[in-house]
Amino acid sequence: MMKKYWIFLIILSISIVVDAQLPSVVSGQLVRIDSFPSQYLGNRKIDIWLPDSYDGVKPHAVLYMHDGQMLFDSTTTWNKKDWRVDETLHQLMREGKMRNTIVVGVWNSGVSRHVDYFPQKPFESLPKPIQDTLYGKNRPGGASVFNGLRIRSDDYLKFLVKELKPYIDAKYRVRKDPANTFVAGSSMGGLISMYAICEYPEVFGGAACLSTHWPGIFTNHMNPIPDAFVAYLKKHLPNPATHKLYFDHGTTTLDSLYAVHQQKVDAVMRSKKWTKRNWMSRVFPGTDHSENAWADRLDIPMMFLLSK
Repeated sequence: MMKKYWIFLIILSISIVVDAQLPSVVSGQLVRIDSFPSQYLGNRKIDIWLPDSYDGVKPHAVLYMHDGQMLFDSTTTWNKKDWRVDETLHQLMREGKMRNTIVVGVWNSGVSRHVDYFPQKPFESLPKPIQDTLYGKNRPGGASVFNGLRIRSDDYLKFLVKELKPYIDAKYRVRKDPANTFVAGSSMGGLISMYAICEYPEVFGGAACLSTHWPGIFTNHMNPIPDAFVAYLKKHLPNPATHKLYFDHGTTTLDSLYAVHQQKVDAVMRSKKWTKRNWMSRVFPGTDHSENAWADRLDIPMMFLLSK
């Protein structure tokens, strides 16, 4: 009863904005929820892309994507790059290569992005003195990695699962089962996508983790974080018979840190009987850590997870 009451309050309080300030999309329609309320995180912007196939009658699959402000239009992003989600998914659907899907883009908050996306249980498995040391780490330019905040990805996932998904399920004509509910992101967004499918396998049936930021911070030197992620996966991977997982990375810029860790993760996947039917791990030599790189290969995880 309380869950239904909370969903009702969310629907009443949401302001939906569709105006000239929205990112421009080449097909379909973009709906902006300017201030989605959350008892876990505070308000968030949400961009919902409805493809041309969406008519309110035929049920669609749902893809939840992190860093929602970077997905659709480079003229509206901070670095003038974007994932070109609307272009890629429109073409794949038009060609009949993937099932009809809406995209729910969840904006990051900027200052709390790292603590929202950093998998909480693996971090908290580390000894307290090591956690404290890691909280003091800086980025290469000198800025704090965690911005003086504490990791709260468990609350971020509660927001997705207990608040946002029920709203989407109630508002739009979508399939609600795990086989039609997916999550995707890159870098830290890759980490939280991995964490989401492990923590909520009854909600998410597939995850795309591009350029997964296994170091957690910005160095491999004397860094215990990647091994904590590997240990977590050994215990918490979902059932490969009913789930799909996609990993990839490039080889330049920040992606140059990832290969050694991805190899350990791949070994865990094999030991848990994941096969090419439900797991893909790709390397893209020469590619960097950027929205342009992820856009160029987005069709691969989309067809892997969402093929008809």
